[in-house]
Amino acid sequence: MTQPTPIRPASDYQSGLLGHLDVALDLARCGLPVLPLRAGKVPFGNCSACRANACGGRPNMKTPGPCTCIRPCHAWAAASTDLATLTGPAWGPLWRQAQAVAYHPGGAGLAVVDLDDADAVTWARRTLPATRTVPTTRGEHWIYRGVMQSANAVRPGVDIKSTMSYARWLGPGTGTMTDLPDVVRALVVKEPPALPPAPRIVSVPAQAGGGECRHRTPAYLERGIAMAEQRITEATSAVHATVYRTFLAVLSAHGRCGCLRDIHVGRLFAAAQAKGESVRHCTDAWTNARTRLGL
Repeated sequence: MTQPTPIRPASDYQSGLLGHLDVALDLARCGLPVLPLRAGKVPFGNCSACRANACGGRPNMKTPGPCTCIRPCHAWAAASTDLATLTGPAWGPLWRQAQAVAYHPGGAGLAVVDLDDADAVTWARRTLPATRTVPTTRGEHWIYRGVMQSANAVRPGVDIKSTMSYARWLGPGTGTMTDLPDVVRALVVKEPPALPPAPRIVSVPAQAGGGECRHRTPAYLERGIAMAEQRITEATSAVHATVYRTFLAVLSAHGRCGCLRDIHVGRLFAAAQAKGESVRHCTDAWTNARTRLGL
């Protein structure tokens, strides 16, 4: 997928006369994996068999599993270019209820710089290489050819939507799409590090009485981190509180033995950011949890 060239003229999309399914089929033919969105610009909820990740998740989700559900469960991971799937009995009725069409940029080899307000647009025009742009209700989408990590709030009013994310289809836009530049890739690491220094400097003995800390057993530690990621991912409400409680539980179990590493903390932060938490909120939650435990 080098560029989402729509089959129809841009005026057809901008007129609003096309139904959501017609738009989705056009995009799928061009190689954009699509999915319907309901009111609130969110995906349709998982079915009972997939709720709370009971199915194990689709193979390309964070938690690999044998999900064979034919419904559009698991948000971006269900996005499809298969016309039979999009028009089939499991998806068909949802298009009639849909309020918008979304696509998975990373699945099409794209990255979207989502500019939420006029200040963000001004910053982009001053800082980023020109590319295809799409107007939104509050700002613009700048679409580049290339794939990167998705992240919210990489700077004021700017989100990155690429892998493991979805973006609303708001029209074909204008301009020539260009390759994803390093300045955009750097946005996800320019913030103060999301990895707090505590796991590297905690010097409390592993266990009273000596011996090998069982937390350092790779399988034990991996299971604990995976369960924490899942707890955050499955949060349907009170995400702030869930993130804090999860961080607290991880630090209670692993914070004093020195077995936590940057990669483990980074996974927890990534799970929280995928639920919409900012780097600042993640850092605050981690710091508050450490303070409560006296670390």
